Amino acid sequence: MTGDDLHQLILSKWGRSFDVQLRKVQDKVFFQVMWKYLEQASFPLSEGEYMAHLDEVVSYLEAWDGTAQVRQFIEETSDRPRLGKAVSIPINLGSRASEWMLE
Repeated sequence: MTGDDLHQLILSKWGRSFDVQLRKVQDKVFFQVMWKYLEQASFPLSEGEYMAHLDEVVSYLEAWDGTAQVRQFIEETSDRPRLGKAVSIPINLGSRASEWMLE
């Protein structure tokens, strides 16, 4: 998966270029689709910065073997990002979780 692939997946699912974040909560990592989107006048990133951000996030997902998890969840969910409520996708890090869970 590339940043462009992720962008197309999000755009085709929800019709907007939503921001994404990786969050660590306790001992779990979540891929979150946020409620802000590129097409908003107040969005803090340019299109180029947004695409570079997606590439960076995808590089982590690739390292964690999490791209299939994210793709499947996005394709199957009926949730949608809305103000104050992100779509959170848990990433199963498997046996390598301790490598990524440094404090």
